Amino acid sequence: MTDIEKNTNFIRDIIDSDLESGKNEKRVHTRFPPEPNGYLHIGHAKSICLNFGIARDYNGGKCNLRFDDTNPAKEDIEFVDAIIEDVKWLGFDFEDRLYFASDYFQLFYDYALLLIGKGKAYVDDQKADEIRNSRGTLKEPGRESPYRERDVKENINLFKRMKSGEYGDGEKVLRAKIDMTHPNLNMRDPIIYRILHASHHRTGGDWCIYPMYDWAHGLEDSIEKITHSICTLEFEDHRILYDWFLKHLEVYHPQQIEFARLNLNYTIMSKRKLKRLVEDNYVSGWDDPRMPTISGFRRRGYTPESIRNFADCIGVAKRDGVVDIALLEHCLREDLNKRAYRVMGVLDPLKLIITNYPKNQVEELNAENNPEDESAGYRKIPFSREIYIEHSDFLVDPPKKFFRLGPGREVRLKHAYYITCEDFIKDDNGNIIEVHCIYDPDTKGGWSDDGRKVRGTLHWVSVPHAIDAEVRLYDHLFNIENPEVGDGDFIQNLNPNSLSILSNCKLEPSLIDAKLGIGYQFLRLGYFSLDMDSNSSRLIFNRSTNLRNSWTKIQ
Repeated sequence: MTDIEKNTNFIRDIIDSDLESGKNEKRVHTRFPPEPNGYLHIGHAKSICLNFGIARDYNGGKCNLRFDDTNPAKEDIEFVDAIIEDVKWLGFDFEDRLYFASDYFQLFYDYALLLIGKGKAYVDDQKADEIRNSRGTLKEPGRESPYRERDVKENINLFKRMKSGEYGDGEKVLRAKIDMTHPNLNMRDPIIYRILHASHHRTGGDWCIYPMYDWAHGLEDSIEKITHSICTLEFEDHRILYDWFLKHLEVYHPQQIEFARLNLNYTIMSKRKLKRLVEDNYVSGWDDPRMPTISGFRRRGYTPESIRNFADCIGVAKRDGVVDIALLEHCLREDLNKRAYRVMGVLDPLKLIITNYPKNQVEELNAENNPEDESAGYRKIPFSREIYIEHSDFLVDPPKKFFRLGPGREVRLKHAYYITCEDFIKDDNGNIIEVHCIYDPDTKGGWSDDGRKVRGTLHWVSVPHAIDAEVRLYDHLFNIENPEVGDGDFIQNLNPNSLSILSNCKLEPSLIDAKLGIGYQFLRLGYFSLDMDSNSSRLIFNRSTNLRNSWTKIQ
């Protein structure tokens, strides 16, 4: 299989070996199991691409979408809906394999009774801080609970009473009975169930005891007959517990495999911290284009293809590292370069009058939509005596290597004519407010028969035909590569210049019909997309990513 060979990694090597040996009846069945306590971020996108990609590439492979909804205090149907939308937007299909941990609450409970019956679990009356303090350290063994030797009958009775709602939150827990001296702290009688009187988004008030993740995780995989349970590295130390539960319950036993999670510079991946950004109004919401959420990237103008390509580029590793966000931006540019229409917009308009161009004349000039795609065709753009150019494209005293407009200089107007600056006007504060030029009518289309070289090419918009728009320019949300470095609050590392709003932008008239989810390259400025807050009377565009600018580097 070409795709498998191209994307080979240590996980696929394991799967290949399993298939060759006939393990799991030569099945490949993965799952993506998010907790619905927030929106998915770019790190989850890597996991989605990995799990669904494996299922796609191995004939007959399947991947489940499963919600680990075992903590009703933090979960919400809003997050469930958002996650489903994100997975589908990325281009993956879970078909009819949509599951919830809450589907298995009764089974989890029955298995817990079975474990108690085997003498491998007990009800503990200790408070949370007592349990925590008795757990020990990496250098010191834990201390056994005074309730550890309760007999099976008493433990079953107490656990049933926990389920019936006789006790308050935190009053009792169910713990596995393993080894309080075990070198792995996860094996020191971990909690299996806690009491939580909270309404669940699917089961309502049917349950007041909820399973811990380590208990639910393996059982979910077992129930769904998952073959390869692919997790991030923080679960490596939990694998021994995953295996212990399944072994002692004597149920189907999937293989857990860990890989390195995605870490991006200038970015935070903690759901808890992202939630704080939202709730404390540091951003406009989970889908703020500065957020590392999938919905944020979608709103900013990222394509699912670019994110999938990014996931392929970074690959799958066994050890954590930090990826430069510039690689993600590169993947977006590569994708949009192939598909985005080239259009013209002026973000900081300066009026330019072509003094020798006939008054009231309007031409319709041909403009190619995408030089990378002949099938994209051409469009007509209006040209008139008065146009807008960028303020930064004119200097009174231009330095060396500045190839744009200045007094006596000739430049090319994209798709239009050569023009030469003859004069300019300043206001009382010395600011340039108008530029006067002449044009060469023999250079229509932006070239001449005499072969003269014109190095500078400017984008422009016809004044009488320009449409007004708001444009939002984004930078990194944080101003240092590792926002969580040091002992201080990560909030102090927020970039105060992460968002610039330009309200007086002028765009070519074709953009009045711009569509959501479509990328546009504003010539010389970057890639942009229509924001969801746009309407017919107020167009808003987000810059998805910029273009390389040689002059900016020189400056």
